[in-house]
Amino acid sequence: MPHLLCQSCGKTRTPNTLQWRCTCGGLFDLHFEAELCVDALPHRPPTLWRYREAIPIEDDAHIVTLDEGFTPLTPVTIAGKSLLVKQDHLFPSGSYKDRGATVLISQAKALGVHHMVEDSSGNAGAAVAAYAARAEIACDIYVPDSTSAAKLAQIQSYGATLYKISGSREDTAYAVQDAARKHFYASHVWNPFFFHGTKTYAYEIWEQRHFNAPDTLIIPTGNGTLLIGAYIGFTDLLKQNLITHLPKLIAVQSAHCAPLMPTWTDEPSATIAEGIAIAEPARAAQIVQCIDKTGGDILTVDDDETRNAQKIMAEMGFYIEPTSATAIAAFVKYPSQRDEIVVAPLTGHGLKSLGK
Repeated sequence: MPHLLCQSCGKTRTPNTLQWRCTCGGLFDLHFEAELCVDALPHRPPTLWRYREAIPIEDDAHIVTLDEGFTPLTPVTIAGKSLLVKQDHLFPSGSYKDRGATVLISQAKALGVHHMVEDSSGNAGAAVAAYAARAEIACDIYVPDSTSAAKLAQIQSYGATLYKISGSREDTAYAVQDAARKHFYASHVWNPFFFHGTKTYAYEIWEQRHFNAPDTLIIPTGNGTLLIGAYIGFTDLLKQNLITHLPKLIAVQSAHCAPLMPTWTDEPSATIAEGIAIAEPARAAQIVQCIDKTGGDILTVDDDETRNAQKIMAEMGFYIEPTSATAIAAFVKYPSQRDEIVVAPLTGHGLKSLGK
């Protein structure tokens, strides 16, 4: 049976709870046996809900969707090397965070939630606000006061109440946790249902590659929502003998904020890659574990490299935000091998970075 399991104390709980963390303070993981119905896929609509049996929402009546998913997987050549880019900047709210939001808000609807809160550097807040609006659930979004004006305008356009918090991204997280004492915490970091939405990134790549896993994934990583989701998704496929190996996971961090790097001892500083400027990732140990289990690595890129990568992509017709461009900058530095199949996500649309 599906259940929540605390990473710290091992206590289990039913998934149908409003509790966002264990009583010991630990993070929950959702243990759920996913099923991929391969034969049914050609007959289903091109959305991420085509993997219905692998998504842990019990009743279809609770699904909150904007027909998101199945974004293009497009070949490009960068620095003389072949790369597949997954165009998740084309999601309804303009970022891959819609993958997690559609599942998390569906679970909130199943629980009868009427008011939710979330903290974000921008994209997750926009995604949660969009799907909360779709579900007619009141929503408060807490963001750092340095968040780009475009993302703030987008969040407010969905009818969410916006709270700008001075200080660091961590200060924003502390502020929302106070609010979470009264309202459902729709956290893209703490709530494991979000990761069972982002795991569809793996399923789509597998299906679009004719039911084969790539060799390597290069993923911008702050709180690790896409990297952990990709690990869960490809692990699901491996358990069902639908792939022969787990792709190597390469986490990309900003050189200005790289807490996952064992040798990083600097204080975090401002970076244009605001989506990965997370000095204290709540799931840091889990992120590193996913990387290690796949024989992956962590790469850092600075703001100049990021700007150059953003320019390279724009000149090929892709308008992406700086956080997304960090994956491209990392690919330029990554020593890929001949015939190695590498995939990178275009995580967020460039229009989101206007005003930065």
